[in-house]
Amino acid sequence: MRLLVTGGLGFIGSAMVRFLLATHPHAEVVNLDAWTYAGNPHNLEPVLPSPRYRWVKASVADASAVEALFRAAPFDAVLNFAAETHVDRSIADAAPFIETNVRGTEVLLHAARRWGIGRFVQISTDEVYGSISEGAAREEDPLDPSSPYAASKAAADLLVLAYAKTYGVPVNITRCTNNYGPYQYPEKLIPLFITRALAQKPCPLYGDGLNVRDWIYVDDHVEGVWAVLTRGRPGRIYHLGARNLRTNREVAEAILALLGRSPDLVVPVADRPGHDRRYALDPTRAETELDWRPRHTWPEALAATVHWYRTHPDWWQPLGDVSRPAPSTAD
Repeated sequence: MRLLVTGGLGFIGSAMVRFLLATHPHAEVVNLDAWTYAGNPHNLEPVLPSPRYRWVKASVADASAVEALFRAAPFDAVLNFAAETHVDRSIADAAPFIETNVRGTEVLLHAARRWGIGRFVQISTDEVYGSISEGAAREEDPLDPSSPYAASKAAADLLVLAYAKTYGVPVNITRCTNNYGPYQYPEKLIPLFITRALAQKPCPLYGDGLNVRDWIYVDDHVEGVWAVLTRGRPGRIYHLGARNLRTNREVAEAILALLGRSPDLVVPVADRPGHDRRYALDPTRAETELDWRPRHTWPEALAATVHWYRTHPDWWQPLGDVSRPAPSTAD
């Protein structure tokens, strides 16, 4: 199987590449990644010697580069992880999010249609539904994005579904909850708090810290994507969630307890504009149709994540202090 993984230098994309090469000996993986600020070639050091892996440095929005890649050899499937994902950055400047998340998805869909692929899997997010006051979003629920980031992902999802209806491109969309694990760029909540607490620096928490997210370990997410690729029904949307709802304050306190740091390191900061209060997905469809469920528990996976950052300062310390006056603490 020859697979195109876009955004493979990023946190989740690199986990997908490592998973594919470690568990599927016949998989050949081409990684299309422009190497932006949150990507890191060191994320794939374990697979660099593999003759079944190749990195092509280009943007998904570069139509000529994508065309050349598809023309060179056929792909059995495309897994589109490439995206600008940081909500705060989208509030400051939405243009890169439109370019990568919307234009880039359209470029990939056009190439997939032109050259033919077995499956196009779009990696999306729970944020397209906006804040869910109670219960959990289902795949048929209307989209109601709050941030420019979420709006760009919703637009990309609609493009994917339109290419399926108009051109017959075989597609799936996965919508996942908040990921955590090794190799995550430390502007996101969990690595931000871990790295700042390790350095005995204040840990900024938006507002009252009671925003709720469902947290899933990254390896469970990529296994879910594989289940969708190999067992999912074409045209279907699948939710990949862990049923692990936590407030941001609970997450912060759990990290500080694992590191033996004082809760006083948590410092409230002004909330960001349009900050969704609660996200929740119903993963029943993936559980019943694909027989997929997360394998890792929150206590074990969070402890493993903290241990990884504690023992890999050579990975995160060169990144410097990535927090800003209003750093992310949720998404």
